[in-house]
Amino acid sequence: MLFSILLLIHFIAFAFYVGYLALLWPVKGKGPRSKAGFILGMIILLTGILMVMMIYPNVNYYKVVPKTAAFLVVTVIYIFFEKKELTTTAYYSLIGLTLLAGCIAIFH
Repeated sequence: MLFSILLLIHFIAFAFYVGYLALLWPVKGKGPRSKAGFILGMIILLTGILMVMMIYPNVNYYKVVPKTAAFLVVTVIYIFFEKKELTTTAYYSLIGLTLLAGCIAIFH
């Protein structure tokens, strides 16, 4: 039951994060941003780590390692651009890494 709750939180946070990136689409990440993207990214990362800890040692490493690496890069981008506006390259990197992680999650 706890795993299912974590999975639901993970999915909802991911959906909200994709929506957050979509809201930034007209300006490609430039302009005012909130901490929502960083917070949602951390929720995704932490719930993912907790789910892996719950199912260890039966972990699909071929999925977990690339997804975790992608969201660590997303976190680094947010930390780097904390006080600055996102560049177009950084914005597209966030979208690309997010969609890549989503695709890794759904494909076997």
